[in-house]
Amino acid sequence: MFIPLSYSIKNLLTRKITTVLTASGMALVVFVFTTILMMAHGLEKTLIDTGSYDNGMVIRKGSGAELMSWVSRSQASIVESDPQVAIGIDGKPLFAKELNILITLPKKGDNKQSNVTIRGIGNASLKLRPQVKLIDGRMPKQGSSEVAAGRSVVKRFKGVDIGMTLRFGMRDWNIVGIFDAGNTGYNSEIWGDNDQLMQAFRRPVYSSLLFKLKESSEFGKLKERIEKDPRMNHEVKRETKYYADQSEMMAKFLRILGMSLTIIFSLGAVIGAMITMYASVASRVAEIGTMRALGFQRRSIMGAFLLESLLLSLAGGIAGLFFASFLQFFTISTMNFQTFSELAFSFSLNINIAFKSLIFSLIMGFVGGVLPALRASRMNIVDALRQA
Repeated sequence: MFIPLSYSIKNLLTRKITTVLTASGMALVVFVFTTILMMAHGLEKTLIDTGSYDNGMVIRKGSGAELMSWVSRSQASIVESDPQVAIGIDGKPLFAKELNILITLPKKGDNKQSNVTIRGIGNASLKLRPQVKLIDGRMPKQGSSEVAAGRSVVKRFKGVDIGMTLRFGMRDWNIVGIFDAGNTGYNSEIWGDNDQLMQAFRRPVYSSLLFKLKESSEFGKLKERIEKDPRMNHEVKRETKYYADQSEMMAKFLRILGMSLTIIFSLGAVIGAMITMYASVASRVAEIGTMRALGFQRRSIMGAFLLESLLLSLAGGIAGLFFASFLQFFTISTMNFQTFSELAFSFSLNINIAFKSLIFSLIMGFVGGVLPALRASRMNIVDALRQA
């Protein structure tokens, strides 16, 4: 004979204060758990969305990132002449030779210095990144000391706005435009003419090469051709793969840190649920004895108390998930371990994270409720009725 679901729900509603306090503790743990997953997913999403699957990228082998890479002019010409590099409507290759360097700027609010990426761009750079839109002013003219800033840089750093001047590389650079690249890493960069930046920083080589593939399915052949060329010592990646690799280390660090904190907090939540359920069993000894006398089996008693604990944890899980979902409206920034520059990104929630959070809350409820439920199911009918 099974005990109806309404019995477990009514018992939770009868002890409102205890139920709310225990569910709140579990909600806090689920909030932390969900926040960490959203942060790691937001970072990955920002970097992966930064790239395009149809773009190829060349950097020096072993460099790991554009900042540590270099490509000579002769090597850039070898890649540019590859038959798999797409040609634009103007008859020129959709091919950009770019520079990637870091400068420091003071942040708004605390005035602390932080690294910002400066990207030297060519004529095709904007065509290769359709997600980048100019929202104010204009893009820098080729051959001039002008720059355009990403929206996140304007928002977070002092002295960065249209009409202002930045000084780096022993030159003054006029900010003539602001661009928006959506939820991508380009929003955390400042762009200027590649040749002018190379002169200012006395850099004779490029950092990376970016190009559009004529046939995306032929990427493997192009990669093999370039990486086996004895004149090259470089690797070719799809742009999406390059940025996915950039997020790997940071996302793993966030997950390990988050899981460590969650495990510590979850121990407290499980103990709280266990105390609540033990108290519930202790206060309902006569009730349990009566149910056993009416013919309810031990497994039904155990199932009813376990169900109470699961309902309690599920309520906490839903509450924690609900409050964590509001973090999607916030943008944070952190140091990217791969590029040593500041990267702004938003928390991101998806179905997979929501599912994991609810499963995690149910696991806490099961672990916290199984021992009290077992105790309730093992009570002797006579002893239980006598204690009443």
